[in-house]
Amino acid sequence: MITRLSLRLRILLFFALLAAGSVGAIGLGLWVAITRFPALAAETDALIQIGLIAGFLTTGLIAWVWLLFDSNVARPIDLLAGALRARAHSDVTLPLETEVAKYLGDLAPAASAAAHTLAETRSALAEAIGRETARLTQEKARLERLLSDVPVGVIICTGDHQLVFYNSQAAEFLGAGSLDIADQPGLARSVFGYLRDGPLQDAYTRLMETGQEDAASDLLCTAIRGSVLLSGRMRLLEGGAGGYVLTLRDVTQDFAVSARREAFIAEALERISRSVAGIATLRAAAAEGGEATLSGALEREVDDLVATLHDLSKANQDRRPETLPYAMLRGEDVLDSIRARVERPGLAVTPHPGALMIGCNAYELVGLTTLLCHEIAGALGPAAIDLRLDEEFGGASLRIAWQGKPLPMAALERLLDRPLDPALPETTGRSFLAEHATDIWPETLPDGQQAICLPILQARRAVRRPEPIRRRVTYDFDLLAQEKRGHVLKSGLDTLTYVVFDTETTGLLPHQGDEIVQIAAVRIVNGRRVEGEVFNTLVHPGRTIPPASSAVHGISDAMVADAPTVAEALSRFHRFAEGSVLVAHNAPFDMTFLRRAEPAIGRRFDMPILDTVLLSAVVFSQHEEHSLDALTQRLGITISEEARHTALGDAVATADAFLKMLTMLRGRNIRTFEEVLVEVRKHGRLLKDLNA
Repeated sequence: MITRLSLRLRILLFFALLAAGSVGAIGLGLWVAITRFPALAAETDALIQIGLIAGFLTTGLIAWVWLLFDSNVARPIDLLAGALRARAHSDVTLPLETEVAKYLGDLAPAASAAAHTLAETRSALAEAIGRETARLTQEKARLERLLSDVPVGVIICTGDHQLVFYNSQAAEFLGAGSLDIADQPGLARSVFGYLRDGPLQDAYTRLMETGQEDAASDLLCTAIRGSVLLSGRMRLLEGGAGGYVLTLRDVTQDFAVSARREAFIAEALERISRSVAGIATLRAAAAEGGEATLSGALEREVDDLVATLHDLSKANQDRRPETLPYAMLRGEDVLDSIRARVERPGLAVTPHPGALMIGCNAYELVGLTTLLCHEIAGALGPAAIDLRLDEEFGGASLRIAWQGKPLPMAALERLLDRPLDPALPETTGRSFLAEHATDIWPETLPDGQQAICLPILQARRAVRRPEPIRRRVTYDFDLLAQEKRGHVLKSGLDTLTYVVFDTETTGLLPHQGDEIVQIAAVRIVNGRRVEGEVFNTLVHPGRTIPPASSAVHGISDAMVADAPTVAEALSRFHRFAEGSVLVAHNAPFDMTFLRRAEPAIGRRFDMPILDTVLLSAVVFSQHEEHSLDALTQRLGITISEEARHTALGDAVATADAFLKMLTMLRGRNIRTFEEVLVEVRKHGRLLKDLNA
């Protein structure tokens, strides 16, 4: 029992017992003197006064000695123990402050030397491990890059359907393209929060029943947000862990195009069938001798059939771009490739791309255009050729223009039958035209130039080049081996998922109308901060921001003018934090704002909560300073000036401090959430624990 008390409290109890024993001894001595020596009975009052004075002096002397002992021995030992624990378990490399333990003889220098040796040993070990793992790190980076650019979504889940891995394409499918981080997937979250569970459950059951690790099951499922239709294949992971890999491809557009194509074919067949039936009827009537009377009707039916075929051909031409699988290319890049193949001394080639992007088989287009330019240059001898890309025909047109004689149609027809590449004799100009559902012809331009015109169906205006897409993969394969979590109180600290958050506000008085202006959070899964899972938003507080508050966090009224309201922002934050343990520095302050908004958002912030102020008191003792600046300084964490007093910067710093304190708690054999609560509630005078 007594070993669970802190060192300083045990020493206090020791001196208290010493004082009580001394006072008791003085009282006992007076009682013996009075009862054994009758001559002193007359001086009882004087003896009692002497005893009281002796008792007070003894108690005061003992209290003074205790205070000196506490200040110069017990408290320095406490501080020294916390500092050593920080260096032993949290990779803190700052020099040990020995001044606080100057009265402990050689203990402080010895502890400093031990910490220094530990740091050197750890540094040498880290360097050796770093050298040995450099190759693995490079291969890991290559694998991440490869998986991030795989053109299908890849997901890995545990046997209870918790996300362990997802790449950027999978994140787009699961989040339905939403920019709201609360709608994005996260590690250790259920995949059923993003995909409808029926097809996944059926496929998983089928695979488990087969008992074959190489078995795969195809499925069709729908994203919960956006109703995106996904074609998938599920395969169990090796090793019998119950996990599985799911590859996903968006087939929404494929099905839409196929449906329109089928409808078009059905309409074509119906209209042609009607016309053919009419002609057959007229033919039968004509066979009976009514040729003269039915000739007009027959002509009308034939005209209708021709018009039908024309309409269907045009409709097919209009729908053709939907089925062409070509990527959009910048026109200037395509024309530059042609120019590089054609231009030579005595023949200038000038491209005019017209700020367009075109969709086509670029290799075949460059080959066909090069073939035409060589024929024009050889047969007609122009000094210059213009390559013009114009917005026309509902798409674009590529014109090869020159001054001089026109290219005969017969020559153009012969060129279309020639292979574009000797290695591919079946690839000709005609095959290119058929594949792209287009045509080609010679013409004379208004300025007198001769030209060859080639329409291109797929085209659009070129816009400013977009910012590069940040491709990433997010994973933690250790989750596959993690035991299923039970009640949070009995759960190990390493198995819990945490959301570490911070807020910036209009002031420090929530009960007098102050409100949130920014909230940010990061997720910790399996003992590490997940870089890609960050919540950060400005908030419109519904009131003006005082200049004094803006001077602290730098957020002005103009910055939050278009920001979401408090209810909107906290509703999104609730989705982001659902199923996690909330962590904050001075949690009662931040939770006051969150719980005040519960009626507005229709949800309760009833998640378990840990406060890094109380954890700091557990680790470093209650008598240390526990501000965020002091805590991060003790743990060797640097917060830049730009990040300090921003919600995201403080949330990241709090998360890093929390992770280091978790290792220190393990060093003290505090391993479950329940054991942490027992410890933090011993420091209730510092802050109130918010867990029910």
